[in-house]
Amino acid sequence: MATLVGQRFQWWIWYSLLLQFWRAVDGQIVYSISEEASPGTTVGNLAKDLQLNVQDLETRGFHIVTEAYKRYFDLNLKTGIVSVKERLNREKLCEFNTKCSIALEAVGKSPFNIYRFEVNVLDINDNSPVFRQSETILNISESAFSGERFALPIAYDADVGSNSVKSYKLSSNEHFSLDVHSGEQSVSAELVLQKALDREKQPVIQLTLTAVDGGKPARSGTMTIVINVLDVNDNIPVFSKSLYKARVHENAQPGTPVITVHASDSDEGMNGDIIYTFVNHDNGNVNAFAIHPEKGEIVVTGDIDYERKNAVELRVQAKDKGHNPRAALCKVLVEIIDVNDNIPEISVTSLVSTIREDAPVETTVGMITVIDNDAGKNGQVTLDAIGSVPFKIQKSYKNYYTLVVNGPLDRESASEHKIIITAADGGTPPLSSTSVITVHVSDVNDNAPRFAETTLNVYVKENNPVGAVVYTVSAFDSDVGDNARITYSIQSSKKSPITSIFNINSDSGNIHSLQSFNYEEIKTFQFKVQANDAGVPPLNSTVTLNVFILDENDNSPGVLAPYSEHGSVNTENIPYSAEAGYFVTKIRAVDADSGYNALLSYHISEPKGNNLFRIGTSSGEIRTKRRMSDNDLKTHPLVIMVSDNGEPSLSATVSIDVVVAESGSDIQPKLRHVPMKDESFSDLNLYLLIAIVSVSVIFLLSLISLIAVKCYRTDGSFSRYSAPVITTHPDGSWSYSKSTQQYDVCFSSDTLKSDVVVFPAPFPPADAELISINGGDTFNRTQTLPNKEKVRS
Repeated sequence: MATLVGQRFQWWIWYSLLLQFWRAVDGQIVYSISEEASPGTTVGNLAKDLQLNVQDLETRGFHIVTEAYKRYFDLNLKTGIVSVKERLNREKLCEFNTKCSIALEAVGKSPFNIYRFEVNVLDINDNSPVFRQSETILNISESAFSGERFALPIAYDADVGSNSVKSYKLSSNEHFSLDVHSGEQSVSAELVLQKALDREKQPVIQLTLTAVDGGKPARSGTMTIVINVLDVNDNIPVFSKSLYKARVHENAQPGTPVITVHASDSDEGMNGDIIYTFVNHDNGNVNAFAIHPEKGEIVVTGDIDYERKNAVELRVQAKDKGHNPRAALCKVLVEIIDVNDNIPEISVTSLVSTIREDAPVETTVGMITVIDNDAGKNGQVTLDAIGSVPFKIQKSYKNYYTLVVNGPLDRESASEHKIIITAADGGTPPLSSTSVITVHVSDVNDNAPRFAETTLNVYVKENNPVGAVVYTVSAFDSDVGDNARITYSIQSSKKSPITSIFNINSDSGNIHSLQSFNYEEIKTFQFKVQANDAGVPPLNSTVTLNVFILDENDNSPGVLAPYSEHGSVNTENIPYSAEAGYFVTKIRAVDADSGYNALLSYHISEPKGNNLFRIGTSSGEIRTKRRMSDNDLKTHPLVIMVSDNGEPSLSATVSIDVVVAESGSDIQPKLRHVPMKDESFSDLNLYLLIAIVSVSVIFLLSLISLIAVKCYRTDGSFSRYSAPVITTHPDGSWSYSKSTQQYDVCFSSDTLKSDVVVFPAPFPPADAELISINGGDTFNRTQTLPNKEKVRS
């Protein structure tokens, strides 16, 4: 026994030394390894054969992906050597196939590559021939003729090729010899009678039959042959053919006839009646057949599988019914015809489940394997993707395919693709199968945030609370994750520090005011809000906000000179002879608000019931309603109320005492005249011209001083948004000033037409601000005003 183990070990070493590490078949690497090789035995150097850098194996994550055989092999990422991981049993892996080939795939990433190779498992002589029975009994008549043959059981050997059963040996005896036949499927032996038997001399003969395989060293198995010597049945059945051939489809139904064998016996009676039986079956599809014992008809009785074995060898025995039955043998070779009965099997390996939406065309997504166990056209499979998807299937090698990108991907249109793959063979009718592959598309920052509009108009009431939300901007980004996370910011510049007026919440888009607005100071703002996403690189877009300040009635009317002094009582004289409609005086007032809030009306509030005077509701002119009478008072106190048209209405009052003089000489001269007459160039106009010239000189001197101060001071002490100031001058004019800008307005106390003369002051080159006086025209600070413009009050 020890010698046998040593011989097996030497033969195993011999096979290992004779391994062919690789050869190319259609561009594929093929290795060979003997079965039962010890774990760790080198199969081949994959890195060397693929001309890969060994350092790349580990960084690219090379691994063997064929799940069915993954446990048998291992890839060393440090050396690139493929070695045996678990002992291989060829008989278990490939059963009856002569060639045992294992297809493997090595997959590497970055870039994604697939390398295919095969490992041929070589058979070693590790199985001894085995007989189904340890003993067989033969009944042979003593009248048997020399040369008569007797069938012997066939030995089974799990090994293939040269390691299978090659010959038989018979123990030494004087009556029988052994005739060995090499068939297409197996090697059989027949017992040949060499010398006549003598039952009376030796009724029972025991022989030993030894089956020897072709291994080196050879292995063998034995069986005992017990020969009972019978008496006289001297004719044996004879078959019409020694070899019968037949063909049958693998899907043949039970009862389908295959072939009929025929044998004849020259004897009569029981010695000439023949019974047909199967003997010495092999281990293929033989159980799927049966033979009629009297007719010799062979029919199908079970399932026939071409994929298991494509041919079956049957051995039929014809035995007579004599007292000493005699038998003859023939062979029946049944060829199995393939039928398209196997559906293609789709297997998806190495699938990249998520792919970037900017992946270029021809990017590999996964590998697909299709297996069809049928033969010929029945096993030729075509693979295709159903529907309109940006992917296609390319044939790689034999039954290997790759799924690649075939068009542009857009995650915003389709975040995932369900690819329906169909595999159809070439049979008639064809068989097919389908598989669904789901590929997710990952986001790329290819969409900038979008606002619903490019320009937004925002309306804010003046006197708004500081910190209140003015408006909320919102942008939408079609991307997801960080690529869609939007932050907001206000675009500002040194010339337009808008961030000192407004602040924006970067996450919510809420715009807060940092100060309370005064419509009388500024009426509109314009700035841009930018939306940025968090992608790499980030994308952005902007929206322009026009903020309009809405006026509120927060300014009371202001009575102008000469009646503007608070708490004072003014006196006006009229002659006793004044006619109805006599012009007494005119009340002038202004309101810093605009629109209806600055629309003024004049009323006499005291004394009630006085019907001597009336006032123009819109003009403010006080006139007599009738002539004087002796019953009228000499002094008439009047309280004039000036109201605006706001909600609620605001008002101011002025007190005037109208004194009736006895004659026109008692009336002090004033700079006014009755408005019913045409105006001419009078002394009043001369005074007005002198005042205009004086104010212009003062303006020029102020401008020179302002420039000098600006050059000297750089700290910006003049506030751009300082409160307006109304200043009354001794000559009856008033000025509206705001920081570095001033508007001078002159009025005549005697004229029915009051002219407002606006002298433009230089504006700083800042962002555009709209300024209005008493609800009149609106000027942009960046525009150049004319040297002198009259605005009707």
